[in-house]
Amino acid sequence: MGMSSAQPSGTHLTRRTLLAGATAVALGAATGTARAAEFPSLWQEFRRTPFTHPQIPYVGRSGRQGGATRFPRPRTVADVTDYGAVPDGTTDCAPAINRAIAAAGRAGGGTVTIPPGTFRIDDVIRIGDSNVVLRGAGSDRTTLHATKSLTELIGVYGSRYGGDKSAWSWAGGLIWLAPKARWDSLVAAIRSRAWPFEGWTGNKRDEWTALTAVEPAERGSWTVTVADASALHPGRLVLLRLADDPAHTLLQHMAGGGPGPASYTWDDKTKLLSYIPYEWPVRIARVRGRRITLERPLPLDLRPEWSPQLTTHVPELTGSAVEGLTLDVLQTPMSPHLLDKGYNGVVLQCAYDCWVDDVTVRNVDNGFGLVAASACTLRRTRMAGRGSHHPYFCREGSHDNLIEDFTIEQRTVPAPPNTQLHGINVEGLSSYNVWSRGEMRMGTFDSHRGLPFANVRTDITVNNNGRHGGDAGAGPLFGARFTHWNIRVTNGRAGLMKIDGLAPYSATVGLNEVSEFDQIDVPDFTGDLHSRLELYGTTDAVRPRNLYDAQRELRR
Repeated sequence: MGMSSAQPSGTHLTRRTLLAGATAVALGAATGTARAAEFPSLWQEFRRTPFTHPQIPYVGRSGRQGGATRFPRPRTVADVTDYGAVPDGTTDCAPAINRAIAAAGRAGGGTVTIPPGTFRIDDVIRIGDSNVVLRGAGSDRTTLHATKSLTELIGVYGSRYGGDKSAWSWAGGLIWLAPKARWDSLVAAIRSRAWPFEGWTGNKRDEWTALTAVEPAERGSWTVTVADASALHPGRLVLLRLADDPAHTLLQHMAGGGPGPASYTWDDKTKLLSYIPYEWPVRIARVRGRRITLERPLPLDLRPEWSPQLTTHVPELTGSAVEGLTLDVLQTPMSPHLLDKGYNGVVLQCAYDCWVDDVTVRNVDNGFGLVAASACTLRRTRMAGRGSHHPYFCREGSHDNLIEDFTIEQRTVPAPPNTQLHGINVEGLSSYNVWSRGEMRMGTFDSHRGLPFANVRTDITVNNNGRHGGDAGAGPLFGARFTHWNIRVTNGRAGLMKIDGLAPYSATVGLNEVSEFDQIDVPDFTGDLHSRLELYGTTDAVRPRNLYDAQRELRR
């Protein structure tokens, strides 16, 4: 349905195509005769200027391979039982499973199958090679029973910001997808009590090579002009890197610009400033002389004062996946806030075009993680069991990801004192991520400070009983172009659902009536936030019902 990477859809869309496609989506989604009030004016505006709208981000290409609806089925190259795994629930099968995964990596990729049954694992399951798919027989048939925490298996992972906080509260998984180079350096650093390098370049940014400078361009452009294209070719993954200037005009731009962000105090937000430069991974679709076409439109303006560059990075993990299994963790009491032991679920780190499908995690400290991960899809994932700190976390500059058809079940035991429940988390300059078609029986929309911007939550039912996190040094809760579209809040709590009074240049469309109670926030920026609220008091009648699906349909 989408266009090939050699011909990105944004370079050929016309206004007539957009209008026709948007009309078809709206009419196809409607049941019976639609009323005019069901179609917000914001949608009419967006379909005219989809790549540059001031309140709504273009996320129509978020997810693996630009939002492809089908996952590949690589040939089977190994079965874990051939390497010694036994589904008896008592034999430690982690060595056998990891041997099978390593064999698939040596073969250049392929599928590693896990048959029905319960397989005990006493170690981390690691996928460090591209194009390796770990596939169970279904989340209701194949179970991995994990018995140990990441603290036991790897060591104490302290926070780079000091104190006694555990970084396992927001990093690492008992199923961990990350390039070998990143995994090896991370484990070595933790065991030597040094801070590991989490992201595409981490705090070793000076070791990565600038491939070329990039000329000024505007947000929404699909093509850029570079100084030197000799190292670039179609299919190559590069980092677009933007530095900030002393006046912090890049951070202001991420917040929408204007008097409010200009008057905000940025210099003392030390954690936020550690996330700069902004690093956006993107594949090159076409090279014509010095003109480079990207597979997605630019997320921000490129201005000379931000020294826009295309650079190298840690070799990415791409084309790898976990499918069709349940990770059932030994049930332990939930730890006090920020002291998690690391009974964590599935994490994608420095991953691009990877996916997770039909996977349930149970009794974890933290569920599904995206850490410096981009263009990945999580589909049909489920959080279950005793309750968790972060059911989903998206951090360290993760961009263009899609989390759809997800469920957070009600916890099976009461929350212990001094614990915290966040919900679906986004932080650390992460942008253009989508959460779509979700059922949250507990939690909240956790904008965790660190100026995340241009993210979408759409077609979600939520019992809004969680609380967001983020300390003062991480800066604002929201940057520009956050959108909440067709959100059904079952307990009527407004916090982080109705964001027209909090998020600059944001859109809240199709929300039932809610009221403030429990955690109540004030806006980070003064003055007019330029935020929009439409169809308040309306939910499922809003058309289009799902903003991401509608944007994807515009590509037809």
